Formats: sequence, C-alpha cells, structure tokens
Amino acid sequence: MISWIYIFLAGICEIGWPIGLKLAIYNRWWAVFAVLTMTASGFLLFLAQKTIPMGTAYAVWTGIGAVGAFVVGILWFKDPATAMRIISVSFIVMGIVGLKLAT
Repeated sequence: MISWIYIFLAGICEIGWPIGLKLAIYNRWWAVFAVLTMTASGFLLFLAQKTIPMGTAYAVWTGIGAVGAFVVGILWFKDPATAMRIISVSFIVMGIVGLKLAT
C-alpha cells in the first residue's frame, strides 16, 4: 500500500514541474521549483517501483501528471476546456483506474 502512496505523491510532483516551467517566464525561481519537483517525482517513482510493476508504475505516474497538468491548465492558465479534450483526458483516467484495479 505504501508504494501506491509513493506513486500518488510522485504523480502530484509530476504536476509541479510543468507549472514551474510555465511560470519561469515571469520569475526564474519557478525553474528551480520545476527542477525540485522533477527530482522528487523521480525519487518517489523509484520507491514505488520496488513493489509495483515498472510499466504500471510509469503509466500511473505519467497519467496522474498528465491529468493534473490538464486540470491546472484549465483552472489557472485558461487552457481550453472543449468537450473533446475532456473526453480524451477521461480515457487517461480510466486507464489509471484500470491499472490500479489490475494489480
């Protein structure tokens, strides 16, 4: 169970680095934030893979990051929230849930 907590936290950190890179155009310290969240994300993924199969861990990790960045983009950066984009990201969510249920 702890490995799933690690992978969840890694996914949350995975959301942080695109935010940091997006905001780095305004303040260079956001680039430092991006590097720190990349590092934390990778380390937590490393810990999670001790008991979660590599392919599952990687897919869930990137999925959480992708869906999280998608939501943050809509809420904070006014990215378009079209029906097709929302339907497409829902397939990612279904894949993450399916991988969790399969292990």
